[in-house]
Amino acid sequence: MEIVKLEENNSKDIIKKAVRLFKNGKILVLPTDTVYGILADARNKKTVEKIFKIKKRAKVKPLAVFVKDIKMARKYAFINKEQEKFLRKAWPGKITVILQAKNNLPKGVIAKNKTIGMRIPDYNLIRDLFEKINFPIAQTSANISGNPATVKIREILEQFTRDKIKPSLIIDAGDLSKSRPSKVVDLTEEREKIIRY
Repeated sequence: MEIVKLEENNSKDIIKKAVRLFKNGKILVLPTDTVYGILADARNKKTVEKIFKIKKRAKVKPLAVFVKDIKMARKYAFINKEQEKFLRKAWPGKITVILQAKNNLPKGVIAKNKTIGMRIPDYNLIRDLFEKINFPIAQTSANISGNPATVKIREILEQFTRDKIKPSLIIDAGDLSKSRPSKVVDLTEEREKIIRY
């Protein structure tokens, strides 16, 4: 497990490294606009499964995905005009939306009821990553299931240095601004339904 400190002058090198690791099926811990997250290529079944092992997460709780834009979201989910109107207001930002999935991603990101959670984060590092890759990123908060999500790098490092199965890279951006995981809104019914505040 490699730990790299994010500085103003090394973000391009870090993005290059992250892109290479994502393409090679590796798992990364990155800062986001909410909390630290565990991320991997959402199309890769093996890496998606490995996230569940690292996080000790029950398989019944699918991972959400980060997407670059609404065009990418459309590739993996059905989006009607009303839903698109909502997305244009909500994204980029701290809102994950549940949509009907198109079934072209692995089980770990598509729920049993054929839905998928998606969001566009409002965070430069992720935005810059998406300039270099054209695939969705499976993601979940970087904490062992049952522990709270965290913005503190010390807690992240303590959590993962002890375990046998580890992420390949942790990008250390220091402590993030105080935040909680994203709000979750289900758009699969006629009325929007808030699943998590």
